[in-house]
Amino acid sequence: MPYRAAIFDLDGTLVDSLRDLADTANQILAESGYPIHPVDAYRYFVGDGLQTLIERISPAGLTEREYDHCLQRFKEIYTLNWRRNSCPYPGIHAMLAGLKNAGLGLAVLSNKPHSSTLEFVDYFFPGGIFPIVFGQRPEVEKKPSPAGALEIARMMAVAPAECLYIGDTAVDMQTGKSAGMFTVGVLWGFRERQELLDHRADKIVHHPMEIVEHAVHSL
Repeated sequence: MPYRAAIFDLDGTLVDSLRDLADTANQILAESGYPIHPVDAYRYFVGDGLQTLIERISPAGLTEREYDHCLQRFKEIYTLNWRRNSCPYPGIHAMLAGLKNAGLGLAVLSNKPHSSTLEFVDYFFPGGIFPIVFGQRPEVEKKPSPAGALEIARMMAVAPAECLYIGDTAVDMQTGKSAGMFTVGVLWGFRERQELLDHRADKIVHHPMEIVEHAVHSL
């Protein structure tokens, strides 16, 4: 069956945002006198939404008030930090152009807060190349639930089996698998090959243009 759509994770898949996420998180920890973490540790802290990120980086025993303070401060500081170092990975723009030229619909599904996801995509990928962009929304269960991916497929009027689901973490592979989509794990992101293999990625790629080659060969 030819592929008619490609749904992408955002952080670690389309955009290398690790440094800005880590710097923001470490700043809020330092402000409160909590231990900070190496930047590379954030490869495993991020990916499951902002609330989970705050839980993972904070010391045990935080009160609800302390947790809420960290959450709010992250939102405030990240608004200032998110464009300092973040940028699309090499080859991403060419890949998106190739998929669009091949007739695939493009979408983004992230566990990043919805408003931040929209802002990210509008800034890094202007011109409406992604007609559908969803971050984490209160009314929709976050990844690895397939709810968001299936909603996108319905909006595009394509069957789940006609969709590529592309990401860099176990959560992404679980999301795509649960939705009945072909899962592509990328090796330029935050996690290693073994995690993608352990969660049954249908294909693992080293370079973005490999995704275009796979999609074109299905036509």
